[in-house]
Amino acid sequence: MKNKRLSFRLTERRYHKLLLLSTELDRTMSSLIDEWIDSLPEPKTKSHGE
Repeated sequence: MKNKRLSFRLTERRYHKLLLLSTELDRTMSSLIDEWIDSLPEPKTKSHGE
Protein backbone atom coordinates (compact mmCIF):
# COMPACT_ATOMS: atom_id res chain seq x y z
CA MET A 1 0.00 0.00 0.00
CA LYS A 2 1.34 3.39 -0.95
CA ASN A 3 0.72 6.04 1.69
CA LYS A 4 -0.84 9.35 0.72
CA ARG A 5 -0.65 12.64 2.57
CA LEU A 6 -3.74 14.74 3.26
CA SER A 7 -3.70 18.32 4.42
CA PHE A 8 -6.77 20.16 5.63
CA ARG A 9 -7.74 23.15 7.73
CA LEU A 10 -9.15 22.61 11.17
CA THR A 11 -10.38 25.05 13.78
CA GLU A 12 -8.17 25.36 16.81
CA ARG A 13 -10.99 24.04 19.00
CA ARG A 14 -11.36 20.88 16.91
CA TYR A 15 -7.60 20.42 16.71
CA HIS A 16 -7.28 20.53 20.49
CA LYS A 17 -10.26 18.23 20.92
CA LEU A 18 -8.61 15.66 18.64
CA LEU A 19 -5.26 16.13 20.37
CA LEU A 20 -6.75 15.63 23.84
CA LEU A 21 -8.69 12.56 22.73
CA SER A 22 -5.66 10.99 21.11
CA THR A 23 -3.64 11.59 24.28
CA GLU A 24 -6.40 10.18 26.47
CA LEU A 25 -6.66 7.04 24.30
CA ASP A 26 -2.87 6.79 23.83
CA ARG A 27 -3.25 6.76 20.04
CA THR A 28 -2.07 8.95 17.22
CA MET A 29 -4.33 11.52 15.66
CA SER A 30 -3.82 9.74 12.34
CA SER A 31 -5.07 6.43 13.76
CA LEU A 32 -8.24 8.12 15.05
CA ILE A 33 -8.88 9.68 11.64
CA ASP A 34 -8.14 6.33 9.92
CA GLU A 35 -10.70 4.63 12.18
CA TRP A 36 -13.30 7.30 11.43
CA ILE A 37 -12.73 6.95 7.66
CA ASP A 38 -13.04 3.16 7.93
CA SER A 39 -16.40 3.59 9.69
CA LEU A 40 -17.86 5.51 6.72
CA PRO A 41 -20.14 3.59 4.36
CA GLU A 42 -18.53 2.19 1.22
CA PRO A 43 -19.09 4.34 -1.89
CA LYS A 44 -21.48 2.84 -4.44
CA THR A 45 -18.79 3.06 -7.14
CA LYS A 46 -15.04 2.83 -6.71
CA SER A 47 -13.09 5.87 -7.85
CA HIS A 48 -10.15 5.61 -10.19
CA GLY A 49 -6.72 5.46 -8.63
CA GLU A 50 -7.27 2.58 -6.23
